[in-house]
Amino acid sequence: MRPPDDEFAAYVRARQDAFVRFGYLLTGDRMAGEDLAQIALAKLYLKWDTIRQLRSTDAWVRKVMVNEHASWWRRAWRRRENLDVDPARESERRSAVDTAPIDRELWAQVMALPPRQRAAVALRYYEDLTEAQTAEILGCSVGTVKSQVHRALATLRTKLEEVPA
Repeated sequence: MRPPDDEFAAYVRARQDAFVRFGYLLTGDRMAGEDLAQIALAKLYLKWDTIRQLRSTDAWVRKVMVNEHASWWRRAWRRRENLDVDPARESERRSAVDTAPIDRELWAQVMALPPRQRAAVALRYYEDLTEAQTAEILGCSVGTVKSQVHRALATLRTKLEEVPA
């Protein structure tokens, strides 16, 4: 049997990229996605002995990421933070994210959704989770997931119809 630290390191190596991609979907920014993943994995490490026995370790990490992202929106200092972006490194960062090619207008509209709707859409359609799994991660009922996704898709349909062909 491997020591707990070796098991944790193996888990992180296997799942880190997926969590960074999920963080990117929540935030729209590679570095913020990396921060979310790092925070969630640090919290997981503190509870590894307990959480590793669960069959839903990935769901636990995603839930921490969603909750942490929501708390960022509540912090006034986070909204005032202004990062300078180096254009040369920006294209490098964007190409490093392993995502399917997406329409820029669609992505802009997804990023304009409220955080809970964006999280519900990302979990349901990108992570391909069931409504029940999504509800567990978001800490809400299945009905709330359905309504959040319904509202998000209705908003996206409306906004994308307004875009000239």
